[in-house]
Amino acid sequence: MSSTAQIASTPAVTAAASSTPARRHVLLLVVLWIAVYAAALFAPPLLDDADATHASAARNILLTHDFVTLRVDGIRYLEKAPLPYWLVAGVFRIFGFNAFAVHLPQALGVLLLALLAYRWARRAWNERTALYAGLMVLTSVGVFLFTRVFIPEVLLSLFLAATLYAVQRGLEERSPRHIYAAWAFLALAVLTKGLIAIVFVGGALMLYATIMAEWRRWRELRLVTGTLLFLAIAAPWHILAGLRNTGAYGGHGFFWFYFVNEHFMRFLGRRIPHDYNKLPGGLYWLLHLAWLFPWSLFFPAGFAVAWLRRGRFSGLRHTYEGRTLLLLTSFAALILVFFSISTNQEYYTFPAYLPLAVLTAAGLTAAERHARVRGWLTAAHAAFAVLGLAIAATLASGLWSSRHLPYVSDIGALLAHRGVGDYTLSMSHFFDLTGPSFAALRLPAALAAVVFAIGPTLAWFLRRRGQAVQSTIAVALTSGVFLIAAHIALIRFAPMLSSAALADTYIAAEHSGVIEPGTQLMLYGDQAYGSTLPFYTGRIVPLVEGRSTSMWFGSTFQDAPPIFLSNADLTGNWGKGPRKVLFVPEEKRQVVDRLLGTRGIIMSEVSGKALITDRPLHPQN
Repeated sequence: MSSTAQIASTPAVTAAASSTPARRHVLLLVVLWIAVYAAALFAPPLLDDADATHASAARNILLTHDFVTLRVDGIRYLEKAPLPYWLVAGVFRIFGFNAFAVHLPQALGVLLLALLAYRWARRAWNERTALYAGLMVLTSVGVFLFTRVFIPEVLLSLFLAATLYAVQRGLEERSPRHIYAAWAFLALAVLTKGLIAIVFVGGALMLYATIMAEWRRWRELRLVTGTLLFLAIAAPWHILAGLRNTGAYGGHGFFWFYFVNEHFMRFLGRRIPHDYNKLPGGLYWLLHLAWLFPWSLFFPAGFAVAWLRRGRFSGLRHTYEGRTLLLLTSFAALILVFFSISTNQEYYTFPAYLPLAVLTAAGLTAAERHARVRGWLTAAHAAFAVLGLAIAATLASGLWSSRHLPYVSDIGALLAHRGVGDYTLSMSHFFDLTGPSFAALRLPAALAAVVFAIGPTLAWFLRRRGQAVQSTIAVALTSGVFLIAAHIALIRFAPMLSSAALADTYIAAEHSGVIEPGTQLMLYGDQAYGSTLPFYTGRIVPLVEGRSTSMWFGSTFQDAPPIFLSNADLTGNWGKGPRKVLFVPEEKRQVVDRLLGTRGIIMSEVSGKALITDRPLHPQN
């Protein structure tokens, strides 16, 4: 904490403080966001699984003007709240159906999250803490990694943080305007990812009120009128979705599936169907060091400051800084503990990143002013420098060993497929790299090697010279350049992670007459294997043995289109009637080869995925 802990609890930044540093800091944050996030909007194409699945749901909204019932491949998709899809549908209307339009709300969400972190930290601490907080949000590995695909976490994080910020402003300033804004933000959070928003906000505020012994202030939250505002925003969609989606599996409809199955049963690990994971406990906690890298290296310094100031705990409630510290800690702790108990995915704890970034920034600035803790900062920088040199040396070794190997654009054909994490862990494909496949990553590897060889050592040198702000900016720039390199690597992996190239092949073949108009495109297995096909071709794609996971519940409605085929349907109709083209994911190649034998003609193949047709292709004119 900074010396402002001794000041009485006014939330406003003093009028005498110059706004010039704030403008420079915001400009720096925006420029960094453009370099890391905005530049990454145009490539790669949409990825299979969640990315293109969710994009297809948004596409359906724009084409059908049905803003109530989400659909994917013609099937009701009722497990998700609608707001992210509404936003992307609106962007589609402006920019068309492309990856840029899908990921633009994600990128803007990151920028707003960083600016909110800056504003919150500036009010509670000072300009330096605010700058650090914004930099940490923009350059943490997890924030970047989990906004490469279309998932709602960044928007949920933004609305949850905005809710708590508005609540704090409302209580500190006795401002009904901010309290009502908090209720509105909470409603948007519910429309982004469901009832979990109420759990996190309500739980954090109850924990905070208990620690602060401020239950008597509950009337200031405007519970009656605030709830009415909340319901006016959040309730209409839920009511309409319930009325329009009834009579599915077991007589159930939207209300059972969305509230019971997707909320309570998922938490208990009893959701139907069982298509989710739970990370091992130790791995769950350790991975947060990676998701908040490189800033997690400064956690020990923050803990050291907290330990030295433990005797001041009782006085925290009398300062705005202290109250912010307790609120953010309550919020982050609740999220982390909740998902350590519940079923989880790596990105579920995304909403904890902002409070952890602000707390880390506060700890870092406090450590810079505390003589007894500065050694922890030097140690953190030394560890980063050693780690950076080790990473640079490893990458340099890979570059040297692959220097004579040819560049192959289809990296998926060269991977080892070791199955580390069964591909449920982010970046697990990097464990499959081989010498030949590394040749496709020379550019991002070289960029990462250079920045890790220079950046961490430079930051350590600046810290030793007492240039604290410059040192922290050097860490942020190191991470920013590394994230740019990581995105280039993601583009290299696109043939393996996306089936957009096969969709383009199919479209081109139809336009050129290689296959006939009206050819039936099918997909073997769950639609997530090749979810880019329905999106980029713009058609409903029948699924062979694909009535599973996210498609299961929607398929139980009586009016569901007959897109689900069996192996018998495939083999019985193969070679009969209109031409058929079957997309086969790598995971199902052996199964399909046994089913079709020599009756399948490979039309195109990328990274083990293939388009197989049932008769010879027409020659191109």
